[in-house]
Amino acid sequence: MKIIAIVGARPQFIKHFSFEKACKNKIDLITIHTGQHYDANMSDIFFHQLGMNKPNYMLNIGSGKHGEQTARMMIEIENIVEDENPEGIVIYGDTNSSLSGALVAAKLSLPIFHIEAGLRSFNREMPEEINRVLVDHLSSILFTPSNLALINLGKEGIFDGVHTVGDIMKDLVLYAQKEYLMNQKVADEKYYYVTIHRPYNTDDPQRLGYVL
Repeated sequence: MKIIAIVGARPQFIKHFSFEKACKNKIDLITIHTGQHYDANMSDIFFHQLGMNKPNYMLNIGSGKHGEQTARMMIEIENIVEDENPEGIVIYGDTNSSLSGALVAAKLSLPIFHIEAGLRSFNREMPEEINRVLVDHLSSILFTPSNLALINLGKEGIFDGVHTVGDIMKDLVLYAQKEYLMNQKVADEKYYYVTIHRPYNTDDPQRLGYVL
């Protein structure tokens, strides 16, 4: 079975690591890296430190306005998908890379497998919120990280092909605990893992204090 996975931004590399490991010797996995994140510390470092396979295709799209970036990605992805003729497309999360891959797959009548489906901020000012809603409504099989995500999909009338499988990013946390923390003999220390990266969470001291 041949599957194409679309990645392009930092969170997707983390998710892809876990999926790539699960696919080994089971699925012919083709990876397209759109280049949405292209700085070494936002892209290369993950592939290097985690020992991930190099993407089969590097599009090097880079930055740009949302419409321009999405359109350029779609043009390149469509050409690759037509050449590779996969049996489905894996989409992670909610980036412009996600939306581009989903739109191409939908236009070519290919199954879309959305990993991390059903998440909502209910803030339509976030471009990611628009992306995740559209991708969910285009998807054939939706893998949700929680029951809350399952409920969110149900409120939008999405019931078919929905599976609650847990958080794929937690898989990497568990891997890191085993491979890195244990090796550094710090397993007995107590750590909290959190990501806080939205400007309206980090740029307002009162808001940041509330989150912490």
